[in-house]
Amino acid sequence: MTLFQLRQTVFLLITATIWGLSFVAQSVGMDHVGPFTFTSFRMCLGALFLMPFLLWARRRLKITNPVEYAHRSSPAYRKTLLIGSICCGLCLFGGESLQQFGLVHDTEVGKAGFITALYIVLVPLIGLILGRKTGWLVWVAVAIAIGGLWFLCVPPEGFSIRLGDFYTLLCAFVFSLHILVISFFVTKVNGVELAAGQFICGSITATCAMLLTETPTIEGLQGAMWPLLWAGIMSNGIAYTLQIVGQRGMNETVASLIMSLESAIAVIAGWFLLGEVLSERELFGCLLMAGAVVLAQLPTPKKKTKVEAT
Repeated sequence: MTLFQLRQTVFLLITATIWGLSFVAQSVGMDHVGPFTFTSFRMCLGALFLMPFLLWARRRLKITNPVEYAHRSSPAYRKTLLIGSICCGLCLFGGESLQQFGLVHDTEVGKAGFITALYIVLVPLIGLILGRKTGWLVWVAVAIAIGGLWFLCVPPEGFSIRLGDFYTLLCAFVFSLHILVISFFVTKVNGVELAAGQFICGSITATCAMLLTETPTIEGLQGAMWPLLWAGIMSNGIAYTLQIVGQRGMNETVASLIMSLESAIAVIAGWFLLGEVLSERELFGCLLMAGAVVLAQLPTPKKKTKVEAT
């Protein structure tokens, strides 16, 4: 693994850690506000969190690298950034909202983590449809990770499928599109600018949906204040930005495998911080997922070619 790959992996691991701690906050927030209200405010907070950094970075870039500053100020660059922000923002709005609807309809946090992380299968499948090839070693890692997720999140007696699970499955599909869209645009525009743009686009869309379908109250927003602050600043402002930065130069399927560790991290955090019991089944699932992530980053063995004597 190169130093660049190591850095990108660390970024994605931090992303997974924050996401793993966010499921509880999202579930608690649903006790006070509606799904679109929660999504609207968390995206708005994410955008506001990034704005000071963006303004500082642009001023610094103008002084240190006038050529790059001129490039980012060109109409072509701004057009690409706008299109990327809209595409990523709509995907993020759809994914976050569907996840919230899943939690509203009594999907357990563990089950929600398992179903959401099915994007590790959907990403390479959609990639195949789009003509992107994935090595056989990565497919093996995906299969192992799915097994790990099952042991980690699903109790021995299994689970029944309910309406909330259907919403969460749709959420996994939309998040798969989000990962692929990011992979396309992150090589064309600055990652932090793309992150801020998607939050602005997503918050506008979520606010319109909120005003049309929900009636938020001051009391409800006060009750959801801490979950909103965590989801807005940590999950959106930091984690989703690190996702975009970390995906640059990474295979999207490998990136999705690393980010799927959010489920394992959520369970481990509950063990360390809340004193929850970590069963042998769950521990085995964590080990399988960790092994899958390592396996996915190994170089694919090359086929030996026979050299014919002449």
